[in-house]
Amino acid sequence: MSEIMDLLFTSEFAYSIIRVTTPILFAALGAVIANTAGIANIALEGLMLIAALVGVIVSAFTGSAWLGLIAAVLSSVAFAGVLAFFTLYYKTNVILGGIALNLFASGGTVFFLYLFANDKGTSAALASKVLPTIHIPILKDIPVLGAILSGHNILTYMAAVAVVVIYLMFKKTAFGYRLKAVGENPNAADSVGINVMRTKTIALLLSGALAGLGGAFMSMGYVSWFARDMVAGRGWIAIAAEAMGQSSTIGTTITSLLFGAADATANALGTVGIPSELLRILPYVVTLLGLLAYALSENRKKKRRSKGA
Repeated sequence: MSEIMDLLFTSEFAYSIIRVTTPILFAALGAVIANTAGIANIALEGLMLIAALVGVIVSAFTGSAWLGLIAAVLSSVAFAGVLAFFTLYYKTNVILGGIALNLFASGGTVFFLYLFANDKGTSAALASKVLPTIHIPILKDIPVLGAILSGHNILTYMAAVAVVVIYLMFKKTAFGYRLKAVGENPNAADSVGINVMRTKTIALLLSGALAGLGGAFMSMGYVSWFARDMVAGRGWIAIAAEAMGQSSTIGTTITSLLFGAADATANALGTVGIPSELLRILPYVVTLLGLLAYALSENRKKKRRSKGA
């Protein structure tokens, strides 16, 4: 037990929590934007997977990690646009559309991986690039704090910036207010001149862009290659984080860190002889427990409201 405690209460462990939270946080913020506009974007898993593969392929063939990142985000936005086109303009069920996109991504990425890398498992044959890590001046020299907060991949810092930007967007901008209005009452929003369809479309595209950043981090920051189904449920965990965070930017950030901590704990405990099969399910067990606690809390609130009425 003391060995486990010594492992968990270190700056290295705190650093790893921030690192593994990054893709979950990007996707969860995407879920916040979509859900605020009244759209349940359950295609986050597939969008992340597509972006992860596209980033690797483009960076390998261009020799530029930045071009790989741009391509990854654009590919995710493009598929989010396809989802918006069919679900918003052709009234396809958004849940079915999201499931279809996830299934396409799971199978399609394997096909294109084989096409470009001649391998159905990993992209090891491709000389893909990795986005840079940033060592923050002054902060990096501070004991403990520097080891935790400095030296992360640039996308991790972009995720932190995204939290601030999205928080201010909802609190201070007309577009943020329009998103809320469309999500809460689209008919009322339409009656005051807000273009509901355009607003929802933009929300889905922004959600896709954030999912794309999360996917790019997986293959160009977290590791330096693409592997089959490497997102491994993080898109679904992000949806759970958004639900537990009640679609608020700060709440979702906190719950994303919670799930990131569970993932980091599973990784850390793998070094002390605990069976890997048990550790693999830890993040998902935490997700289920978190959703259960959230559901019970919401149920209690509804009962109190009904009694008050």
